[in-house]
Amino acid sequence: MDDHSAGRYRSLQDAVRAAFGPETRVLGRRSVSGGDINRAYQLSLSGGRTAFLKTNTMGNAPFFTAEEHGLRALRSAGAIGVPSSLGAGVDTAGGYSFLLLEYLESGPRTANYWETFGRRLARLHRASCAQLLPGADGRAAYGFPEDNFIGASRQKNTWHTSWVEFYRDCRLLPQVERAADALGPALRQALTRLLAHLDEELREPPFPSLLHGDLWSGNVLCGPDGEAWILDPAVYLGDFETDLAMTELFGRFPAAFYGAYREVNPIEEGYARRRPLYQLYHLLNHLNLFGAGYLAGVAEIARRYA
Repeated sequence: MDDHSAGRYRSLQDAVRAAFGPETRVLGRRSVSGGDINRAYQLSLSGGRTAFLKTNTMGNAPFFTAEEHGLRALRSAGAIGVPSSLGAGVDTAGGYSFLLLEYLESGPRTANYWETFGRRLARLHRASCAQLLPGADGRAAYGFPEDNFIGASRQKNTWHTSWVEFYRDCRLLPQVERAADALGPALRQALTRLLAHLDEELREPPFPSLLHGDLWSGNVLCGPDGEAWILDPAVYLGDFETDLAMTELFGRFPAAFYGAYREVNPIEEGYARRRPLYQLYHLLNHLNLFGAGYLAGVAEIARRYA
C-alpha cells in the first residue's frame, strides 16, 4: 500500500477506504499504548485487516502532518524498518485529528537483533539527503523542509549552512528561552556562556544525516520480521551523533548495537565529550514538558561546559 498525502482526509472512514479499498469498514477499535500525548488504537477492519490509529484534538492536526512527513522521509532512505503511513487528517464528525498507520505485530527478535539494528541505523545516517535539501547548491544542509514536533514541543527546522549554528539557534536556544523561569538567573547565565562558545565544543560533521531525532528505546519496536523498526520521529538533517547520544540518555542500548554501528559509520574521537551537549537538548525539553525533575541534569551539563 502506498503512502497518502497528509491532511487529505476529512474523516477516518475516508482514509480507511483509500488505503484498503472502497468496501472496507471500521468494525471496532481497541486502546493500545501510544505515548503520553496521543490516544492510540488497534483498528479492526472488514476483511480481517488491522491498522494503527493515533488521535488527538482537532487543533493538534499539525502533529500528525509533521509526523507523517517525517515517516515518509525515513522510509525513503530504505535503510531501516519504518511503518507506512496510510493517511492523516481530521474527522470532522468525531471532532478529532488522526494519523493512520500500518499495524505492526511484534514477532520474536532475531538472534542478531541489536547488531542488525546498529548497521541499519548507520546506513540511514549515511543515506543521501539530497532530495530534502532546499536547493541544488548544497550549502544549506541542516534543518528540514518544515518545522515539526518533539513530544509536544515545537521543533524549529530553519535551514542553516552551519551545523553548530543550527544546533544553537534551532535546538538549544528555544528550549533555554522557554525554560527561563525554571532555570533561574545563575543557570541561565551558565547556559548563555555555553551557547556563546558552542563552536569550541562541537564539530561541523563530515556530512548531514537524516535523523530520527528522538531515538530512545520507547520509539523502537521489534517488528513482525524480528528486526528493529523506528517510530514517532522528530526528523531533521543534522549530525548523526545526536541520535547516538539520545540512545544513551535514558538507558544505553547494548554494546553490540554500537559495535555494529561503527562497522558501517565510524564514530570520531571526541564524541564522548560532545555527547552530553546533545543530551542537553532533550533534558531541556523534558524540563519544559515534565518539570523540575530534569533540572539537575541540565545544571550539571551547563556548569561542566560553561
